[in-house]
Amino acid sequence: MNTVPEIMTELQALGSANIKAILVKHGVKEPFFGVKIGDMKPIEKRIKKDYQLAKDLYATGNADAMYLAGLIADDLRMSKTDLQAWAEQAVSDNIAGYTVPWVAAGSNYGFELALQWIDSPQEHIAAAGWSTLSNLVALKPDSELDIKLLRSLLERVEQTIHGSANRIRSIMNTFVIALGTYVSALTGDAITAAKNIGVVTVIKEGTSCKVPDAAEYINKALSRGPVKKKKTVKC
Repeated sequence: MNTVPEIMTELQALGSANIKAILVKHGVKEPFFGVKIGDMKPIEKRIKKDYQLAKDLYATGNADAMYLAGLIADDLRMSKTDLQAWAEQAVSDNIAGYTVPWVAAGSNYGFELALQWIDSPQEHIAAAGWSTLSNLVALKPDSELDIKLLRSLLERVEQTIHGSANRIRSIMNTFVIALGTYVSALTGDAITAAKNIGVVTVIKEGTSCKVPDAAEYINKALSRGPVKKKKTVKC
């Protein structure tokens, strides 16, 4: 049951027209079947990690298979070439915003590639870059983070967010929240930047999703006590 054709048949059987319609509104591109993430979990549990199978599933270009590939990927085995190829192929919003950043953040090349990706003129690659940075600061101990570099990136967001592409604005806002929530040395800077940025407007046609107020979100998260780093960002 763990060959690519068998898994594709399994995913197709799990597909739902209703779920597919919802995912289309959230930027998922054809081809895909419309599989609930929860319905992928038994497959993930069965396979656990499989470097080659993950690459083969991702290479199908089917967004459901690509998402599953991220769940079963052996992040530490992923090469820079692997990750670059994944970023280039991540045309669906969920793959660029979640799958690729999750795997990149768990790899040995997350920071290096994220810093390259955020300068890409291709929106989906830039989105993957900013999302990878958000995941890295949520995962890595502060002692392993370049605080000076992250502060400069925060300043870059403050200066450029309103002139950035629609999807990038949303992910930059998430980056501000991640810094303020997970990096204690930058909490104050992130709150100040969020207040200077003000309201972030993102057009989310056909969905009820809203862009959170970054300063309010950070303060609310911290009001419950110190925020622990995540053990994993995959879900």
